[in-house]
Amino acid sequence: MHRRSLIRLFTAALVLSLAGCGGDARHDGAAAGAAGGAEAASKGDGPAWATWDAGLARAREQKRFVVVDVYTDWCGWCKRMDADVFARADISGYLDSKFVSIKLDAESDATMTHLGKSYTARDLALAFGVSGYPTLLFLTPEGELMTSVPGYVPHEKFLLILRYLGDGHLDRGVKFEDYEAQAGRS
Repeated sequence: MHRRSLIRLFTAALVLSLAGCGGDARHDGAAAGAAGGAEAASKGDGPAWATWDAGLARAREQKRFVVVDVYTDWCGWCKRMDADVFARADISGYLDSKFVSIKLDAESDATMTHLGKSYTARDLALAFGVSGYPTLLFLTPEGELMTSVPGYVPHEKFLLILRYLGDGHLDRGVKFEDYEAQAGRS
């Protein structure tokens, strides 16, 4: 199957699966509370965040997918995502081993380059269609958008998404919903 078709399948499955599990916890405080619950792994400092330009250059060089955390300084759910998801040792360790992680302040006027064009961080977030925070962008190693996930994502679901991409299931043509069902049986 063509890679772009796989990405569309992944995107559709991801959006559908998140819709039913509190993926946008901006409207569901219970999901955020559960993410920091008793089963939380040990906390660390989070992944090794890269700047936009350096991160995309490294992704191309290392042929790694990119996870972009689009945030604002005033966003409470962004802070929860940092504290309850990104700070987990299992999440940050997996991100550092398989991905390039970038933070993008959606209100910054810092300039960066994407696909040969210059943007401010604010304009780049708008170009990706970001309208709420946090939003996670998943990019190919070439910097093309695969999908975006708005809202708080609980750590279990986020790790599932990371492993789906990082362990090559998308590249092997496995549908996300099939991977999710198999992972649930393990």
